[in-house]
Amino acid sequence: MSAVTDAVRTAVPGGSLGQSVRDSLVVAKRNLIRMSRIPEMVIFGLIQPIMFVVLFSYVFGGSMNIGGTTDPATYREFLMAGIFAQTVTFATAGAGAGIADDMHKGLIDRFRSLPMARGAVLTGRTLADLVQTALTLFVLAIVALLVGWRTHTSAPEVLAAFGLLLLLGYAFTWVGALIGLSVRTPEAATSGGLIWLFPVTFISNAFVDSSRMTPWLQHVADWNPFSATVQACRELFGNPGVSPSDAWPMQHAVWASLIYSVVIVVLFRTLAVRKYRSASA
Repeated sequence: MSAVTDAVRTAVPGGSLGQSVRDSLVVAKRNLIRMSRIPEMVIFGLIQPIMFVVLFSYVFGGSMNIGGTTDPATYREFLMAGIFAQTVTFATAGAGAGIADDMHKGLIDRFRSLPMARGAVLTGRTLADLVQTALTLFVLAIVALLVGWRTHTSAPEVLAAFGLLLLLGYAFTWVGALIGLSVRTPEAATSGGLIWLFPVTFISNAFVDSSRMTPWLQHVADWNPFSATVQACRELFGNPGVSPSDAWPMQHAVWASLIYSVVIVVLFRTLAVRKYRSASA
């Protein structure tokens, strides 16, 4: 069997870019088929963000002062960029748990016996998670429209905002991949994925005006990659917000969001692929 595998590896240049792309798409297709056969994964992934929309909109909407007004409708439009960003980042925990589960069941070892690019297993998994995240965002946008959220810019700007959200979600999925490769069980990957997500999402401008925070906490929030994407989406959606601080990411939110996300992808993909190779060596 080893001789056959070695022969196939020689015949198929697994290190080439084209082979890596094909292998990644095959793994992504496998994960999407698996998700379609377990619909509760998608359903439960949709319930949580919908609950956040309803709870924050109607429970906190009348008590939040945004731009000098406590109008609940204003807060709902202010809120939605934060809810969208939170939804795509919380998908990180599921990505980490899925990779940890594959490691635990020995599926990764089976992939290793195949003539495929090393990084394709992780890239395929993250691409499949990106498709699921896009579906979740689509459903969440419909719910947001039902509770009163509206955009006030052109269609290309709205699509650009959703593109930034998906890029942020994809970037954070690589963080989840690294966590999933670093722990022994899916349960540990889920817990590890949520521990750092809560401070990242709540020490930000997603749900409140960051200028009302203590000075040091506001500084952290203003330079938070999550905050940059939220601010960029509010600008691209034309939703009401507050005057941004003088921090560079708040003054150039779209560029900051792009730079942050690309840096996170490059950094954590490199670390995750390296961890994958050493863990399966």
